Amino acid sequence: MSIVVQGVSKFYGEQKALDNISFEVRTGEIVGFIGPNGAGKSTMMKIITGFIPASSGKAYVNGIAVEDDNLEVKKQIGYLPENNPLYPEMYVREYLGFVASIYKTHSSGKKQTDNIIELTGLAPEQNKKIGSLSKGYRQRVGLAQALIHNPAVLILDEATTGLDPNQIVEIRNLIKEVGKEKTVMISTHIMQEVEAICNRVIIIDKGVIVADEEKSKIYSIIKRHRQVIQIEFDKDIVESSLAEIGNVRSVKKIRNNIWMIEAEGDEDIRPLLFNFAVKNNLTVLSLNKQETNLEEVFRHLTSG
Repeated sequence: MSIVVQGVSKFYGEQKALDNISFEVRTGEIVGFIGPNGAGKSTMMKIITGFIPASSGKAYVNGIAVEDDNLEVKKQIGYLPENNPLYPEMYVREYLGFVASIYKTHSSGKKQTDNIIELTGLAPEQNKKIGSLSKGYRQRVGLAQALIHNPAVLILDEATTGLDPNQIVEIRNLIKEVGKEKTVMISTHIMQEVEAICNRVIIIDKGVIVADEEKSKIYSIIKRHRQVIQIEFDKDIVESSLAEIGNVRSVKKIRNNIWMIEAEGDEDIRPLLFNFAVKNNLTVLSLNKQETNLEEVFRHLTSG
């Protein structure tokens, strides 16, 4: 396992930020680590990267306990923190060369810099000062410094903040590509980001892990007990009549004769809706069962 977290808790004075957290992340996994503001995401990442100590429990990176050999752990990790601290007065190439020189590797600093500039699409901006770059390109510089020493573990906090739609696609593709050989842990508030690039999702709320599932399986958390149907009739109807159908929890009129119906339980309510239409002399013009998405799962698990 590239990252192993065992029973980690963190207190800031009397406030408990993390409560006995445990999980593992394997090489080749891209894990989305998500939660509401203040849930403990950044705290957990700072503990793994050795920036702050845990109050109790242990974190390991490539078999090395963070508290035992903090410097060696930092060599194993590429880290892009949320605030992306950079030196605005330095030129892009100069800065990346400086970062490369910090790491003791077999490759020359120039070769590392050339490779990472090409990889992250910074070539057009490489001779500009960082302070003059757009936010999107500054984010690329932050990602470049995290990757420049070819780390085994990549930890990204809000990696695509400030990027335009084209840049987001490019960075997502880059993360997926490097994730084939590395361990990637990414924290973001953008659920589409997690759905696009992650193969596993860990959800944290109030310092506790409330879900840890493969992405393909996490939807089943609420899918088993909830269904949403959008239906269009040829005539208008009274809202209360739909609410009387078995297991219907809520009814919302979208427009004209189109309704969004949310039902509880495992029983498929579509046959009930067709029976309702026949009974009330209605024609069903369209009927779509809405697929559960990660945002719904997130709200379901963290809204309490």
